[in-house]
Amino acid sequence: MKKTQWQGWGPGEQAEQHYLVEPRALAGGGDIRHVLEFLRVSGWRDRSKKRGPLVWESPDRGVRLSYDPYTQPGGWIIRSAAREQEAEWWAVIGRQAPVEIVAGLTDALTHSRFAHAPNVWAPLEEQHWHTQFEGRHYTASSPDGTAWMHFRQDGGGNALWWSGARDEGGNGWTAQFAPSTPMHLVQAFSTALASPEPVMRPRGRVPHSAKIRTTSVSVLPSQLGTWQQARIAAARAATWARNSVRSPRPRTTSRPQAGASAFRARR
Repeated sequence: MKKTQWQGWGPGEQAEQHYLVEPRALAGGGDIRHVLEFLRVSGWRDRSKKRGPLVWESPDRGVRLSYDPYTQPGGWIIRSAAREQEAEWWAVIGRQAPVEIVAGLTDALTHSRFAHAPNVWAPLEEQHWHTQFEGRHYTASSPDGTAWMHFRQDGGGNALWWSGARDEGGNGWTAQFAPSTPMHLVQAFSTALASPEPVMRPRGRVPHSAKIRTTSVSVLPSQLGTWQQARIAAARAATWARNSVRSPRPRTTSRPQAGASAFRARR
């Protein structure tokens, strides 16, 4: 285990020991606020009931996310009702899935879709995951063999995406996606899953596994706050930009020519 000391400490603060954990898929669940705070500033509403699972709803009420750490198997459930030309879909992710990987999917729920066709396998291939064809089945596994992404198709053409991670003791998590889950969301998940970037965990929250590599770092509370606020600020800016585009231009009592010139000047 390597040890690193962060520089630039301010006066009056006590550094705390954290660990950079890799591979990220085995880092354990982490702080769920990493997921929920991003959704909150993106306009999602907390619909949780007392003594029940956490439930959050999208601004258009079309998607619901729930998190239940108490029941078995527990974890994350994201569900969307059928609307317009999009069928109902769902995703179920185990509670030991790192929040940074869960956020790959949930962050994408707040973004506009890209114009190009999604490719779930591209992020995995870029990180040199091993791929294997088995008839209509397709499998990709991480270089160290601890994480995977499966695509299965039955005789009726129904598809199922299945992913997860396991250490040498069988500890880990799984994730499943409905056949109708939008592919750009599955790609966002696979991108976060395959990322080589380590994730940070506080002392006492690192799983015990020979498959995990850790780097000890001393971090100030203000540094943690700055990193968290940077993520929140990005979500808030994106939300503001989307709302600005959707909002109609304000009415003006000025002559049309003057109003148009003033609007161009403000831009």
